[in-house]
Order: sequence, then structure tokens, then C-alpha cells
Amino acid sequence: MRPPGVKPRSEKWAVPPSARRLRWLSSPAAILLFAYLLIVLAPLALAYLQGLPPRSFSDELSSALVMVAFAMLLMEFLLSGRFKSVSGSTGIDLTMRFHQLVARSLTVFILIHPFLYVTPLKYPLPWDTTGQLTLGLSSVSLMTGIVGWVLLAVLVTLAIFRDQVPYRYETWRLSHGLGAALVAAMGTHHAIDAGRYSGHPILTAFWLGMFGLAVSTLLYVYLISPLRQLRHPYRVVSVKKVAHKMWDLRIEPKLGAAIEFAAGQFVWLTLDRSPFAITEHPFSISSCPANRPNIGFTIKEVGDFTSTIGSVPVGAHAYLDGPHGNLTLAGRSGTGIAFIAGGVGLAPIMGILRQLRAENDSRPLKLIYGNRLFEQIMYQNELEQMKDLLDIEIHHVLSEPPRDWSGAVGQLDETVLQKYLSFEGHARWLYFVCGPAPMIDNVESSLERLGVPLGQIVSEKFSYDG
Repeated sequence: MRPPGVKPRSEKWAVPPSARRLRWLSSPAAILLFAYLLIVLAPLALAYLQGLPPRSFSDELSSALVMVAFAMLLMEFLLSGRFKSVSGSTGIDLTMRFHQLVARSLTVFILIHPFLYVTPLKYPLPWDTTGQLTLGLSSVSLMTGIVGWVLLAVLVTLAIFRDQVPYRYETWRLSHGLGAALVAAMGTHHAIDAGRYSGHPILTAFWLGMFGLAVSTLLYVYLISPLRQLRHPYRVVSVKKVAHKMWDLRIEPKLGAAIEFAAGQFVWLTLDRSPFAITEHPFSISSCPANRPNIGFTIKEVGDFTSTIGSVPVGAHAYLDGPHGNLTLAGRSGTGIAFIAGGVGLAPIMGILRQLRAENDSRPLKLIYGNRLFEQIMYQNELEQMKDLLDIEIHHVLSEPPRDWSGAVGQLDETVLQKYLSFEGHARWLYFVCGPAPMIDNVESSLERLGVPLGQIVSEKFSYDG
């Protein structure tokens, strides 16, 4: 049986499926996907146009797989989540998921491709002008192929099991970027020197151009962006504890205006270090645009960097790269807004609530906020005071409550959500979900089963399953 107020799936969408498809095909995400497919399939078209006599099916399949995979690998540099022209159109969550899934697929293609060849592995033969009789690998191209092949496998494996590897995030990030650049360099040489099709001037120019694009993205992230940040320094103006292991950190620009951002977005933040130090981390902005030039972050003590966040001195230097992210109200509508947060996931939601308060928004709001302990609840007084200016219901959920707790007990699961969200017209509300990745996945699935259209659910997460 359906919960009260939940409409059948056939009634959920006000827009006909054909209209939704047309709207999606003209969206920025669809245009970017089409451009991506054109680029990664371009080597196949350029190879076909050379008109070389075909080899065995297995050989041609191997060449096709590795050319497409290598084009995908070079495009991965643009899908790192650091370029607003890409992630701003598709969303950081979708961009990073696509980046990870593509990396795994292309790795499989590249790793299996040497084993598909049936043509003998010999040095180029002077009379074999079309490359039909041998693979024609020189000693150098064999070496670059092997180095790139092994290093790619290591990089992707370390990325998948990053949380289980005992070294700092900054170490992983630097090694991942430099390792990827080395794989790209090895692969480019191997493709041009050993590839039957890639040695053609046009395809050679394609690979060199793609390699140049990949290197340019690294130069932007590690050189140009830090230089730009140096021109717009910030300073820490306050650091205060707001809950157990939770800190509110505020910064303001030393010169000029603060960056413009939408409530709910995030930045890459560097604290008390040079922006060239590769110690930046992504943090959601918990303040709102109405409070600029003051910009605030809510940071939890969880790792090497955040464990000392409470001791950051007032006046310390800070640098920002951003804003990024699509956890915002821009372009979205709903008869009401429900916010579902777990732990420090309240940070961007606080930014949105604060902006709604500044704008005297009259829509009905609900906040369902889950924590393990009562001491972990952040901004308790401020949230209560919001009830005076906003039409908001606030429901706290604790998994390990104190004895005198009168609120909800348990997890942010379907039972809890159904209790607070099964009301007439709930499918026309907007739902913002933020917290640990498993919690986001569970909440999204629960909301869908409660009849909420996926288009009404907004979420972003920065960690993914292995």
C-alpha cells in the first residue's frame, strides 16, 4: 500500500515524457555529453579515413579499444571537478561519478588490449608499409607502453582504495596528478611511435593536441589558479566551537570584495599555507551571500588537516578557489522545501536557510537533522530562532539519544522520513539532502519510494563506493 498522500508513479510528472526528453537533449549536460562522445570517437573516424587494408578482427578490435580508451583518459583531466565550465553545467556529483566510472572502464580497455593482438610482435619491417605483418614496436615504444600500462593500473587501484591506503590526502592528490601526467606522456609517445593509425600526421596532431590540453589543465590547477588566489587573500576573523568536534570558521577578504557565491556552494580552502602548498580541501560554505564579505565554514575534526582546525589563529592567511557546486536553489522550484541533513552535512543547508531568512522567504520548510549524539547537534539556538522568521519545522533524529530525549530515535531511514514527509502535496516539494555518502544514497532511495520525483531531489557527495 502507498503511504497517505503519495500519488501513483504515473501521476508524479506534470511534464510529458517526450517533453522531458526534448528538454534534456537541449540541456548543457546533454551538449557536453555529445561533445565528449565526438572527441573520444574521433580517433576511430580518423583511422578509418586512412584507408589502410584491414587486419584480423582481433587486431582491429584491440586498436579501436585502446584509441577510444586513450582519448577517454586524456579527457579525464577535464573531468576532475575543478572546472566550472564542466561541473557547473552537469553538477559536481555527476561529474565526479562520471570521472570515476570512465576511469575504470578505460583502464579495463587499456589493460586487455595487448592480449588481443595476434599479429607478431617484431621490429618494423622496411617493406611492411601498411603495418599488416608486424606490430612494429621499437624498443622505446615498447618501454613507454609498458610503463604507462603498469602505472595506470597502479593509479586507478590506489584511487579506488584511497581511504584504505595509509598516507595523507595531499600526498595522494599530488601523486595522482603527477602520475596521471606521466601516464598521458607515456601513452602519447607509445600511440604515435607504435600505433599503426596514430602515426598518420592528422591523428598524431590529434594526440599531441589532446596531450597539450591535459597538461594545460594541470598547469591551471597547480600554477595559474594559485597565482590568481595570491591576488585575493583572505584572513581568518573567528574560530569557535559549535558542537562536539564541530567548528565554525569565518574569513574575510584582506583587500577588495569577497567572492560571489550562491547559498549551498563549496570552495577549495587553503588555510595558513601558500596556495602552492597543495593543502587545499573542499568545504561547503555555511554562511549566506547576504552576510558577505564574511564567509563561513562548518568543519568537523576527522583527519590530519581538520584535527587542528580549532587551533587556527585569528589573522591566519586563507585562500579560496571557487565557488563550485550545484546544491543551490537556482533554477529550481517547489511548493515547499525539505532539508535532510546528517552530521556536518548541515553546513551547506545552513547557508541556504540563512539566505532564506535574509530574504524573508514565506514557503513552508522542514529540516530533518540526524546525528549520533545530542552533543553533535550544531547551531541549536540559531535553528530555534529561525522559527520566528521562517515557516519551518525542525525535527532532530538521534541514534544514541540521552535518557530524557523526546525526539525521534534511529537513523534517517524510510520510517523516519515517512513520519515527517507523508503529507498532501509532498511530491511537489524540493528536497535537499546532504551528509555521508551512504546516508545520501539511502535517503534518495527512500524518497523515491515515497513518491518524490528524482528531479525534485538535490544532493551532492564527495566520496563514492570503491
